[in-house]
Amino acid sequence: MGNVVEVIRIVLVDDENLVRAGLRMILESDPRIEVVGECADGRAAVSLVASLAPDLVLMDIRMPVMDGLSASEAILRASPGQKILVLTTFNTDEMVLTALKMGASGFLLKDTPPADLMNAINQVAAGRTMLSESVTKQLISVAGSRPESSRRNLALEKLGVLTGREREIAVAMARGHSNQEIAQKLFISLATVKTHIGRVLEKLGMDNRVQVALCVFESEVR
Repeated sequence: MGNVVEVIRIVLVDDENLVRAGLRMILESDPRIEVVGECADGRAAVSLVASLAPDLVLMDIRMPVMDGLSASEAILRASPGQKILVLTTFNTDEMVLTALKMGASGFLLKDTPPADLMNAINQVAAGRTMLSESVTKQLISVAGSRPESSRRNLALEKLGVLTGREREIAVAMARGHSNQEIAQKLFISLATVKTHIGRVLEKLGMDNRVQVALCVFESEVR
């Protein structure tokens, strides 16, 4: 008997019918992915996600009735562990920061190649975070351009609760390294990396790696 492939259940949220149809075709070309629902506005998304409890929500931002940021906030408030991958044509500084700080698992642009989108979905479904290269560069640029401020001081204060090793882990997470890469870089076991990451998230009061990365970027500790 062959290995059973675990299916990733996805809800699509986009106000353009053609975009949803195109995304569905791309996603369902992979037998490990099932689109279990779709809708055209944020308010409907909140209800749909609550009823279907998908593994991942692919969320547009600019939509009628309720935008994707407000919908993501409502969804994450009701289900803090829900994975949301934001996919949009817009990537203004504040939009990216707002989406990620509220707990979105990733942020990709709609011109992302299909293969990269599929990879991002698999990464996020597996509990990792995913940012397009352009978005990562943007976050670094935004954080680096900000003057000394209470925001930077607050980030430094947060990181101050970490041990030296935990801070190394946090910086590695901010650089986008996988658990395996962190283990190899620091010469520790994969299990130890996972333990450290759990402690970093707990101490910082954060839900995912992207929020840790934002904190590191704002502190300018890199």
